[in-house]
This record gives sequence, structure tokens and C-alpha cells, in this order.
Amino acid sequence: MYCGSCARDNALAAELMSRGHDVTLIPVYTPTRTDEPNVSEPNVLFGGISVYLQQYASLFRRTPKFLDRLWDAPGVIGAFAGRMVSNDPKMLGDLTLSMLQGESGVLRKEFEKLVEWIKAEPLPDVINLPNSLLIALAEPLRAAVGRPVVCTLQGEELFIDGLTAPYRERALEAIRRQVPHVDRFIAVSEYCARFMAEYLQIPSAKISVVPLGINTKGYEMRQSRTGTFRIGYFARIAPEKGLHVLADAFARFHKQVESSLLEAAGYAAPMHAKYLESVKKTLHDAPFTYHGVVDREGKLAFLKSLDVLCVPATYDEPKGMFLLEAMACGVPVVQPRRGAFTEIVEKTCGGVLVPPDNADALADAFYQLWQDPTRRASMGATAFKNVREHYSVQRSADRLLEVYGSV
Repeated sequence: MYCGSCARDNALAAELMSRGHDVTLIPVYTPTRTDEPNVSEPNVLFGGISVYLQQYASLFRRTPKFLDRLWDAPGVIGAFAGRMVSNDPKMLGDLTLSMLQGESGVLRKEFEKLVEWIKAEPLPDVINLPNSLLIALAEPLRAAVGRPVVCTLQGEELFIDGLTAPYRERALEAIRRQVPHVDRFIAVSEYCARFMAEYLQIPSAKISVVPLGINTKGYEMRQSRTGTFRIGYFARIAPEKGLHVLADAFARFHKQVESSLLEAAGYAAPMHAKYLESVKKTLHDAPFTYHGVVDREGKLAFLKSLDVLCVPATYDEPKGMFLLEAMACGVPVVQPRRGAFTEIVEKTCGGVLVPPDNADALADAFYQLWQDPTRRASMGATAFKNVREHYSVQRSADRLLEVYGSV
């Protein structure tokens, strides 16, 4: 599974390094995975196996650290990640709360290892946590090095809301309690900033927006063509991403335009195998191809083969990296008017917005774009240009440096 947050952070770190800044990108839980050259460190803090063992077996809270290195090795973590431990938030309530309890919880040894590591590193000017679920790291890091700590906000509310009661409420309370230990929060969209200010009770003045940015190297303008009209989906195969809504819309559209095809690519966890099968049943006889996980080369080829991209998420998505990637290839998008989708589409003029959770509206939008290839081509060209103007990694890094400088 390629991680959208890993991809964002890795691209920014690489861009800052290319400008001569000294950046250490350190993985937490598991090695990072991105489809671009990975600039993260080879070691892992809070190794996923160590954390899990300490949570559920008290013996491992007292094992010497040289033993921890055996299962903290990135190769060992990578071999087990996704196979032995579910990342379903419904199953991880206790572990989430333990991380948020910080040094006072059962994972105290891991926090001690964190402080030892940071003290052995060159003194940083600023420390950037990747999301608010790791906010308990802020206080010990500030105490250890006396430098400002910022925290990115990039979609963790989906995980928090997936926790069962009472874990969700207790997790929110623990995060809100530690907001004062963070010097600045970084939201990845205007929507994200507004939502998280209320959700985590963060003063609005303490949140800065650093819009998403992608490395557009390798993204080329798709070639116009005739023939089968290809509608694409590029995201995780999961109910919240809305593939079932798209399948419903496509089944209706295909009745009008038989020379059409629905194609999907993205990671499907074993827990969502039945969901994918149910999506296929929704389509009946309408043609559908699932490409699975694709690497960077495969992603670019997939996107350039599309006429339209649509990921009709059923929640208010705060990012939407897949929109930028499609538009960087000149592919227009059709998206529900919700979350960060609205500001991305309106800023780029690269697509059509429809009411959320509305298969009829999606089908109508597909039909209008199919019927008007001139409009479709113009919209794709505008998207290609405006993504580079508003959502390049260079522009994102410029803004990130402003925020770092302000603290």
C-alpha cells in the first residue's frame, strides 16, 4: 500500500534537501512506502512490532533495548506489516490510547528510546510530527531539545472516527489536552484547517495551511483519442472512498454509452475483498477492470489512459492527492462537492462538482463530458496548467518554509 501521507512528506523532504536544507525524515511504526525515491532514514522509531508486543505482553516492556533491535529492523517489520496485525481502527483502541498517553502509558520505553535518539542527532531547528495521533511525542521532544514542534493535520480524523466507543471520545480528549505542546499545526487544505480547528479544539490562529503539492516530473499531457470512453478510479479500495457509488453511477451511464469502461487501481486490503466483490455485482454486465496496486510507471500509464477520473468519497476528504495526479496528466475530474475536493476543483478549474452521494448526478456529469469532447479537452488542458501553478511540490515547500520560519 502506497501511503498518501508518506508520499506527501517524502516529496517535501526531497524538495527541501534539493535546496540545501538538512532534513531527517524518520519513519514511525513501519518503513515508509512511496512510489518516488525514498529519502527517509533506514531505522524506524516506535517499531510496529515492539509497540504491539509492549501493548499486549508486559514482559516486552522490560526487555533490553538490544533485543528490541531484532524486531525493530525495517526488514522484519516490513515482512509482518499488514499480515499479522490489523490496521482497522475498530481493533486498535487500546493501542491508540497508549500512544496518546505518552510517557505515562505502557509504551514508556519507546518514548525513552525516542528521547535518546533525538539527543544523539544534530540539534534541529524545528520538528514536524506527521499527524495528531502522534501528538504525545511533542512534549518530550520539546523538553529534550528546546526547539519548536509543529504537527501536520492530514486526514487522521477518519481513523479516530473509526474507533469504537469509548475509545473515540478518550482519544479526542487526549489529543485536545496536548494541543498546547505544539507550536503550530499545518493543515493540508483550507477545509482541513476549518474542520480540525473545531474537531480538535485548536485555536484557528495556531493553524497554518500548506496546500498539497506533487512532484510533476514524469507527468505528461495525455493524448487525445476517440473510441472507448474510460472512467477511472485511483485510490484505496474501501467503502469510504466510494467505489460502490461510482459503480452505481457507471452502470447507469453505460446504459446510455455502451462504448465505455470503468477502470480502478489502488490497494485492496484483505478485509475489503468482499466489498470489491459487491462492487462488481453492482455493475452487472457493465465492463470493469481492476488493476490492483500500481507502481509509479504503472500509475502514470493508468492515468494517461483515462478520459475522466472520479473518486466519490463518502466523507469529507481533507486531501485529494489523486485529483492532483490525474489533473497533472490533463485528465479532468468529476467529484462530489465536499471536503477539499471543492477548493481543488475550483482553484484548478479542472473538473466538475456534483452533489455528494448522488449516483444520478455523477452519471449525468459523465454523459455531459462524453457528449462534449471540446469542453473535456479544454478542461484537461486547464487542469494540467493550474496544478503546476497551484499544487506543485515547489510551491508547497515554499509555504512550508514560511511556516517553519515563523516558529
